[in-house]
Amino acid sequence: MTVHWLAAFIDTARESADESETFWSRITGYRLSAPRGERDEFASLLPPSGDPHLAVQRVVQSAPGGLHVDLHTDDVDRLAAHAESLGASASYLDAGYVVCGSPGGMTFCVVGHPGGRRAPAATWPGGRSAVDQVCLDIPPRHWEDECSFWAGLTGWELTDEHPDDEFRRIDPPPGFPLRLLLQRLDDEQSVVTGHLDLASDDMGAEVARHVALGARVLHDGRGWTTMADPTGRAYCVTRRVPA
Repeated sequence: MTVHWLAAFIDTARESADESETFWSRITGYRLSAPRGERDEFASLLPPSGDPHLAVQRVVQSAPGGLHVDLHTDDVDRLAAHAESLGASASYLDAGYVVCGSPGGMTFCVVGHPGGRRAPAATWPGGRSAVDQVCLDIPPRHWEDECSFWAGLTGWELTDEHPDDEFRRIDPPPGFPLRLLLQRLDDEQSVVTGHLDLASDDMGAEVARHVALGARVLHDGRGWTTMADPTGRAYCVTRRVPA
């Protein structure tokens, strides 16, 4: 039941899905696949080379954060059962995947779809960029439980470089397209949510490119800029060098 790939789904209400899908296709430089699913609700963002690690889903009502992750494994039922043993909820579906909720309420799916070739960073006039991280935004009351849960579920090492800081990191094995960053929020909220982070060679140029494509700047942090896409979904552009 090894986790052998990690993907992120951008979940958007149907009425604004076209705008969201166009924006994220342009930001990443990835082509939107043909839709799939019973209601054409799923599509992948296809990099020029490598396997997809980003996808979109059209939903009736977007969940808080508008994002969930998929854990790809060689044994869906066993990994889902392991998640339950760690405190997750699980709904086993005939579609071949399991919809789960972390102890703090973050939605994720356990799937059996393959993936193994990491896509290279996209190159722009201002340098390179890549969506390479999912940040889980964790309310204080769920902090320790969520950190233990995600480390135990993935089997990856939990890194706490600065014990007094609000961040911890879970690094996957080499070759994975995404890593997990855990952020302890200052204020409580109802459930754990998530957002995407991009690495960039030139954060200023990357932020300007996003603004030109319809994003808004929300906040300048220490080493990152918090943005909102045209539908209001928050994400960050960071100074991390794209792998």
